[in-house]
Amino acid sequence: MKVRKLASVLMAAVVAVAVMGSMALAEGATIKGKVKWDGKPYKGKQVELNAECEGFHGGKANAPRAEAVVTNENATLRNVYLHVKNPPEGGAAAPTTPIVMDQKGCVYTPHVLGVRVGQTIEIRNSDPTAHNIHFLPKKNPEFNQSQPKQGLVNTLVFKRAEVMVPVKCDVHPWMNAFVGVSDHPFFAVTGEDGMFTITGLPPGKYTVEAWHEKYGTKEMVVEVSTDDTKEIEFTYSRPVKEE
Repeated sequence: MKVRKLASVLMAAVVAVAVMGSMALAEGATIKGKVKWDGKPYKGKQVELNAECEGFHGGKANAPRAEAVVTNENATLRNVYLHVKNPPEGGAAAPTTPIVMDQKGCVYTPHVLGVRVGQTIEIRNSDPTAHNIHFLPKKNPEFNQSQPKQGLVNTLVFKRAEVMVPVKCDVHPWMNAFVGVSDHPFFAVTGEDGMFTITGLPPGKYTVEAWHEKYGTKEMVVEVSTDDTKEIEFTYSRPVKEE
């Protein structure tokens, strides 16, 4: 009996190890890192709003700052879209949960976002004023929709991958945003810490591209093995002519 129990325990342990190994393989490799800023901290200029939108912020002095270039306290850069240019076949299906783009204080939030082909973008108007959502893609149909009052919601689904799609508001010319449309899950956007993580990659050699709306694109080739984690860094700097 003791021998049988011992054999059962050993078999269970072997199965557990095998399952854990297959789970790790399914999770795949990870590419992570940060987008560094080489230069002085930079705060965008305050946006020149109209009187109505200034009121949403409590006056002109509290107007939001432009988000074209936003540096973080840890010398990194925000609003950088990163994606694998040569993705592997397969990957997880597009999420059924919508990505939300809000209009609040006459500003698009978030300023840069990533979405999957086939995933719904839910565009909200949280302001007590009229807005106009105008997506200007090159590979997908143009989308131009008015939202004349607070609380309205429109939805949009892209059918083709495209990096990047500019967005504007025809009512408020300072409002803009960018959407990266991907046909795979291997993308990320940097936030307040300038970090990014791309997971679930099978072994292989990949080209990771970083995109910034003002300072353009950078590429790096990264090779990963099974269940590997590679850390990389991109660096952007302000051109001398802008100093």
